[in-house]
Amino acid sequence: MAAGEVTPGSTTDHGGTGTAVARPESDELPDGAVVTASGRISQAEEFEEPSRADEPFTPVQLARLDEALTLASRETGLRFSVYLGDLGPEPQARVAQLHDELEGSDEAVLIAVSPGQRVVEVLSGGEARVRLPDRGAKLAVMSMVASFKEGDLLGGLLSGLRMLADQAGGRPRTR
Repeated sequence: MAAGEVTPGSTTDHGGTGTAVARPESDELPDGAVVTASGRISQAEEFEEPSRADEPFTPVQLARLDEALTLASRETGLRFSVYLGDLGPEPQARVAQLHDELEGSDEAVLIAVSPGQRVVEVLSGGEARVRLPDRGAKLAVMSMVASFKEGDLLGGLLSGLRMLADQAGGRPRTR
């Protein structure tokens, strides 16, 4: 990435135009910088890959999770979503708020996981609840928690999604 600016320094004539351009001496420039013909300073900056240390999934794992969400939604006709993060002092209220913000929340199924709080919630909208009874959601939560205890966050989410999609069954046929 390059950045440029005209800085005061020695003055040089710009080839008969009568315009004087201020140019710094080469020993005044920072490392990796040059003065361009227009008088700008172009300086190289080292590119650093953003740290992924704070992110729970690699790009490949995110792709797998996205694929699982897409397949579960496509197979069932329900809208599956995953929220991973802190749910605040009232987790159930926060999960309800997040679910209400989903497009088509009546057909939505939200899996909310807060590892730091050790909370896993599955919330289904009215239409989704008809096809996904509480018992099925509880079994999926138990499966996810078992994987989470083993340190397998992605595996728990993937197996929970599969269980929920299987419990909901295929997309209803319309006539």
